[in-house]
Amino acid sequence: MSRIITVKFGGTSLADASQIKKVAGIVKSNPERKCLVASAPGKRSKDDIKVTDLLYSCYSEFAKGDEYSGTLAKIRERYASIIRELGITFDISAEIDAIDQEMRKYPPADFLASRGEYLNSKIIAEFLGWPFVDAAEVIFFNDNGFLDEAKTFLTMNERLRELPCAVIPGFYGSMPDGSIKTFSRGGSDITGSIVARSVKADIYENWTDVSGMLSADPRIVDSPRVIEYITYTELRELSYMGASVLHEDAVFPVRAAGIPINIRNTNSPGDNGTLIAATLPPDVKRGAVTGIAGRKGFSSIRVEKSQMNGETGFGARLLYIFSRNGIPFEHCPTGIDTISVVVNSLMFEAKRDEILRGIKNELAPDFITIEKGLAMIAVVGEGMVSVKGVAAKIFTALAGAGVNIRMIDQGSDEMNIIIGVDEADYEKSINALYGAMIEH
Repeated sequence: MSRIITVKFGGTSLADASQIKKVAGIVKSNPERKCLVASAPGKRSKDDIKVTDLLYSCYSEFAKGDEYSGTLAKIRERYASIIRELGITFDISAEIDAIDQEMRKYPPADFLASRGEYLNSKIIAEFLGWPFVDAAEVIFFNDNGFLDEAKTFLTMNERLRELPCAVIPGFYGSMPDGSIKTFSRGGSDITGSIVARSVKADIYENWTDVSGMLSADPRIVDSPRVIEYITYTELRELSYMGASVLHEDAVFPVRAAGIPINIRNTNSPGDNGTLIAATLPPDVKRGAVTGIAGRKGFSSIRVEKSQMNGETGFGARLLYIFSRNGIPFEHCPTGIDTISVVVNSLMFEAKRDEILRGIKNELAPDFITIEKGLAMIAVVGEGMVSVKGVAAKIFTALAGAGVNIRMIDQGSDEMNIIIGVDEADYEKSINALYGAMIEH
């Protein structure tokens, strides 16, 4: 029985005709690659503009009553140049005119935003000689805007199994009334995952502009190692802190079906990339730490009250105050008489007065202390649970770099350790941890 590989190519992989030719070569080099999910054209250079951003600008101009024909002309020419260089016959003017006419009916912004993937996929399908399947016909959302998994998986399976191959636009689907709805930015990754599960693919290849997931941020650490193998659980932990080349929600459909993800580099197709799976192959040898990631922009609200530990529901009531103000908490380390809630600083400041008033009135604390300017760093690795001295090594590395640790929180599964440091020490901390835990 032949294998099925679903492939998704990102915006940089499809930014122009030369990149699309690379993609065609990759796809045709392996006949098992039967379903291709395409993004809209991304940046061709550092100063370029993504087609999706041009589409959002166009819609904004239209909504404000401004002249948008100049922006639409840029989109038209962008695709026209791709078509010319690919040497195919495709009436882009008719397509753009149809989009313009539809937009004048004032549809939601999602419609125009989705046209980048729609047009690029039709062009790629023409170039490959493959059937085009509109995502709006096979991906469905319910009235609440959530993915209708049962209907989507069934419809897509029935549609795609009749075709030898297909090109499907990423990023969008349709609402019950037929209107277009998009996923969040980067949502073509989710589309690829949905397609992979629907066709029961053996592997989901996500092609981008890097040779896999890196063990640390390359903007901070010089040439960090590529992670060759990583579990879904580790990926989620690192993705949550921003260290991923994959949309964090893209793992759910394939994870449920046991389909591994392979992150690959369009510009270096010979590289193995990163394999993401439920469990690691038995012959894979790794260190205790898989990766290090972090983010700035946090605040800690520390609540102190004598004999707090004897008050049933104190923590629940505290968190509810944040919840009813629409603020999720990131971490919640506790002591006998203290509890801290770590939250996004911008979100907290917008509701600061309401939250502090609620804490004072409903919990009657002895003290409330607010610490701003925190960066949170996650040290992640399933191997940490079976290796002694990992925490000591982390703290020694930070002490050696002259970093004051403001907060420590270890996950219940002992797969991650979260460290809070001053934002000014963030880059220094990442480098110190990478050097101690991964580099050697």
